[in-house]
Amino acid sequence: MESRLTDLEIKVAFQEDLIETLNLTVARQQQQIDLLQAQFRLLYQQVRAAAPADAETSSPQHEIPPHY
Repeated sequence: MESRLTDLEIKVAFQEDLIETLNLTVARQQQQIDLLQAQFRLLYQQVRAAAPADAETSSPQHEIPPHY
């Protein structure tokens, strides 16, 4: 009986360690996701800000005809 109890205590200790490791991994991944989302928002804002300028220079009025 005591051997079974010891085995269970060992299993619980390993499971607690595994849960803590997984928790740290999930927390680190969430930080990375948050950072990537912030970078994506910044990039999106830069693209949106640059889009009107690109639209003006790429309009048909500013294009050189193909025979030039």
